[in-house]
Amino acid sequence: MKKYAYGVDLGGTTVKIGRFSTDGELVHKYEIPTRKEDSGAFILKDIADSIMKDLTEAGLEKDDLHGIGIDVPGPVHEEAVVNRCVNLGWGVRPVAEEMRKLTGIENVKVANDANAAALGEMWKGGGEGYTDVVMITLGTGVGGGIVLNGKIVGGTFGAAGEVGHMQVNAEETRVCGCGGTGHLEQYCSATGIAYLGTEALKNTDRPSVLREKKNLTAKHVFDAAKQGDEVAVEVAEHVGQVLGRAMASISCVIDPQIYVIGGGVSRAGSYLLNLVSENFKKTAFHASVDTKIVLAKLGNDAGMYGAVKLVLD
Repeated sequence: MKKYAYGVDLGGTTVKIGRFSTDGELVHKYEIPTRKEDSGAFILKDIADSIMKDLTEAGLEKDDLHGIGIDVPGPVHEEAVVNRCVNLGWGVRPVAEEMRKLTGIENVKVANDANAAALGEMWKGGGEGYTDVVMITLGTGVGGGIVLNGKIVGGTFGAAGEVGHMQVNAEETRVCGCGGTGHLEQYCSATGIAYLGTEALKNTDRPSVLREKKNLTAKHVFDAAKQGDEVAVEVAEHVGQVLGRAMASISCVIDPQIYVIGGGVSRAGSYLLNLVSENFKKTAFHASVDTKIVLAKLGNDAGMYGAVKLVLD
């Protein structure tokens, strides 16, 4: 095996690029801007040019490079073709083929960003030591990734792991960003939790420190809940209930060894984990009731780790 490989986490604002040794050590990382003008026409060339430049600056040759793994914010077919990335302006695009032509490197693989993060956490993060992992990312939205037998499960249409769009409330009339209603993302994302907190304040006259916040956030809700604020506790408990029950349903289909929870909301730490675990145990099928639930460890680097793992396998 050659000495190095690159993991590329392609986001809507920046591209995070990591040079890894082939035993999984992150040797060097940096970022470049994501140029989305002209329907993202420059993005892949920018990535290719920056990798070639990094190789040169490190005194390395193409022959030292084992491969390039890329994760993207959209569905991916067969580790090669992106099926629309709205955030990048892309339609259907053969990303692996294009990167091979731009770099001269044959070993190029592509994955959805949430799936790559799940693979990274399985490999070097919260799920290390396990092969069957579901990662749930609680950020602006709710993302998910599935790894079974150490391999990403992308699904026929690239939609496997889209747990944020599970319907958890058939009575909901508010519309999710995807156009559906009652989705997990509407309750357990950072924006969803802020909405629940705002609505809770409207529906009660009870005192709450949350009333002092001009722009209520999920962090405000969980910080106040940890201090025993009644309104905040009720919101946090509702979030834990919705997420725990959703995970119990996921286990009926996938039955992972472990759940890894990441994203900004996961900074609520053990308080959030305890709420989720309690509700998971209440509603899970008895055979999966002891499934582990842990926090992610790799933070914003998870995608890079997962992307490079694709080409090292």
